[in-house]
This record gives sequence, C-alpha cells and structure tokens, in this order.
Amino acid sequence: MILELADIRIQPGQNAAFEAAIQHGLATIISGTQGFQGYKVNRCIESPERYLLQVFWDTLEDHTVGFRQSDAFTQWRAIVGPFFAGPPVVEHFELVAKSV
Repeated sequence: MILELADIRIQPGQNAAFEAAIQHGLATIISGTQGFQGYKVNRCIESPERYLLQVFWDTLEDHTVGFRQSDAFTQWRAIVGPFFAGPPVVEHFELVAKSV
C-alpha cells in the first residue's frame, strides 16, 4: 500500500466551499480510480487554510500513472484546483510500522 500525502493551501475564506468540493471530487472522481483504497482529509487548527489530504493506493503507479495521466485527474483538478493558493506539495510514503 502507498500513501499519497498532499499538503494543500487554499485561498482565505473558502473553507466551506473547498471542503464541499474536495469531498465531492473524492467521492465522484478519485474513488472510482483503479488501485484506490481510501482517503482522509484534515484541516489544520493553527492554519485553517491548510489541509492534508491522504489517499491510499495499491501501488505508486496507480496514482502516478493510472490517475495522474488520466482524464480523471483533469476532472479532479477542475473541481478542487480553483481553491488552491498555490500548487499542493505531494509526496508518497510506504508503511514501515503500524499500531492496531
């Protein structure tokens, strides 16, 4: 399993609209993508325009090739992109240890 971590900063005052948009995009676009396992979205308490999006994929290629090089990525960015204050920082992680 691969964890995609996206650090997203949005424009001030757009929280409610962004939160509705990201949930819509995740439910209608990303959730149907091959290799998708699940997601979490967190809003920062100290910096309310900052969000961490965690998407769980079967493989790195499911995200970087299957999703990012598809029409679904264009649709996703059309939904959430207008809220971005700048490009998200995206990194990928492998699980090393887990507590149950």
